[in-house]
This record gives sequence, C-alpha cells and structure tokens, in this order.
Amino acid sequence: MKREPVSKFIRVRCGKCKNEQVIFGKAAMKVSCLVCQEPLASSTGGRTKVDAQILEVLE
Repeated sequence: MKREPVSKFIRVRCGKCKNEQVIFGKAAMKVSCLVCQEPLASSTGGRTKVDAQILEVLE
C-alpha cells in the first residue's frame, strides 16, 4: 500500500520586513505576511510554492 508523505509546517522569513512566521507545507490558498502583507507562498494544488526564505522545516 502506497502512503502519502506527512505534511510539514515550515518557518519562513519575509524578504520585505524580515518577519518570521510558520506556514503549512500544503496550503490551499495564498499565504501573506501578517505584518506587511507581502506574499510568502501560494498553492499549486499539492505542495506549497514558497516565495520567502525557508528557515526550518518543523516536524
């Protein structure tokens, strides 16, 4: 039986204001910075396309 990989949370840093925030690795919609509203990630129908600096993948 084939198993899907477990989804992860990702800590990213905004390129504009340097705010750090945690996002879901399979987000269903666009994710923006909570401070300056800069786009951090967007949905691709599967894994999230991250446009910010990835600092850490959380388990």
